[in-house]
Amino acid sequence: MSTNLTIDIAANGVATLTMNRAERHNAFDDHLIEEMTEALLTLDKHADVRVVVLAAAGKSFSAGADLGWMKRMASYSEAENLADAKKLAHLMHVLDKMSKPTVGAVQGPAYGGGVGLVACCDMVFAAPEAMFALTEVKLGLIPAVISPYVVRKIGASHARRYFISAERFDAKAALAFGLVHEIVPRDEVLVAATSWAAQLLNNGPQSMAAAKKLAADVADRPICDELNHDCAQRIATQRVSAEGQEGLTAFLEKRAPNWVKQ
Repeated sequence: MSTNLTIDIAANGVATLTMNRAERHNAFDDHLIEEMTEALLTLDKHADVRVVVLAAAGKSFSAGADLGWMKRMASYSEAENLADAKKLAHLMHVLDKMSKPTVGAVQGPAYGGGVGLVACCDMVFAAPEAMFALTEVKLGLIPAVISPYVVRKIGASHARRYFISAERFDAKAALAFGLVHEIVPRDEVLVAATSWAAQLLNNGPQSMAAAKKLAADVADRPICDELNHDCAQRIATQRVSAEGQEGLTAFLEKRAPNWVKQ
């Protein structure tokens, strides 16, 4: 049994995945990366899981790379570093592409790869005490594998500033950038995240997965006949799907759809 992570699956289908390296500020090493990747893949396939909350124990959400891990990487060859970096890239990809909604609960500082995790979540609640920084350049490095997700979330202009400055920014700035969606008191962060996760259970699971993919697929694409046709095809497909038919019928019959537990 891993001591790096805890997984709790509530009866309503909300799963909470908690990073549990509080003494190391939930910093990444190769073991945590591997275990988180496997846990997320398992939760995404779990029939009883509808929403995933990503949380962290202790004062910090994640301090980024673990010092011991960085020390080992410094002695790696370029090929070994490439293989190692691909594992972190895979973790970010898995979190970003999960078919189930993901809700981040950021109770404290998130640095480096921790910012990457935040950027990959669909909804994020943060405490006023949460601080953020992309500090890689201070070590002569770059935030490479997390960059696609961070740039997409906060925009190229802010990314260029914080990638090269390595300065910290607070939860209010993160809210303004769109990195987080709501600021709540520290002792209410996990409560707010799980409460919103429970509200998402009222929505069609397949339609939420399709909506996530829709948002990703239409982002930054020019509005044209091809895009309009694609979007029209998606809603037509969803309307005739079993879930679409159930949702429309339930609405017209003024009852709860079958995915809502009574």
